Amino acid sequence: MSYGQGGSQSQWDPWKPNSEQPWNSGADGQSPDWAALAEASETRNKRRRLLFIGGGALAVVGVGAAVAMAVVSANSDDPNRPTSSLPASGLPSASGTPSFAPTSAPPPLDPKEFVSSKTKDTAPNGPNVMFPGTQLTMGSAVYKKGATADTQDCAAATQGTLPKVLKDNGCTRLMRVTYTRNGMAVTVGVGVFDSEAQALKAKKAADKKSIVRALSGKGVPAFCNAAICRSTTNSYGRYAYFTLTGFTNGKDVTTKDTPVFTAGDDLAEFTFQQIRKRGEAQASAAAER
Repeated sequence: MSYGQGGSQSQWDPWKPNSEQPWNSGADGQSPDWAALAEASETRNKRRRLLFIGGGALAVVGVGAAVAMAVVSANSDDPNRPTSSLPASGLPSASGTPSFAPTSAPPPLDPKEFVSSKTKDTAPNGPNVMFPGTQLTMGSAVYKKGATADTQDCAAATQGTLPKVLKDNGCTRLMRVTYTRNGMAVTVGVGVFDSEAQALKAKKAADKKSIVRALSGKGVPAFCNAAICRSTTNSYGRYAYFTLTGFTNGKDVTTKDTPVFTAGDDLAEFTFQQIRKRGEAQASAAAER
């Protein structure tokens, strides 16, 4: 069988499997088309070289990417990386918690300490310091201030058993003041000692006959000279304080005279407050130094 110009023939494609070769093995005696075979071989080799170069380039890119990723991973500061992958020196030791020396504020100063001994109770003092102004108010009651007195002879300003009590316990000063209200008069006597222990002993040693002497003058008539009056005794710090309350008309005080008891208690409470404020003022001043 021969191939003519008008005849049907198979086209050989070197890349198509089972395509017919440009020659046959029949006995028609025709020789192969060597030019066509050479051209096909050259085309095939070129395509193979392109595929090889392309694949090599991809491989190089892949290796380069892997190396880049490895370098980035080794130097990354990504906070989401596992802790175990970080260098040992990259984090502080768990035992490196900073320690601080314990600190605490100093305890507040006790005001009572400043009125419990003469070494600390050094602020100016006197009847007009302890009992300032011309009157005082306790609740709804207003008391008008009368005469004041101050002496280092504690026995001279007291009567009954109180002179001996004060002397035995080292009283160094006795201040007095009188207040009046509604026909009643109250004399307050404040004995000063060197220590709290002495004042406390004087308080305990005093009895019903330990009486501060009533102080008249400055509009206040004499009172409690012969009449029965009501007295109180107490102490705070190095101060022992006493009250004597009675009627200015000389009437005796009875247990039914509630206003007399109230007046004496008001003045005793005011005296306590004044001594305590004295301690507070000195404690505050000492804390600021």
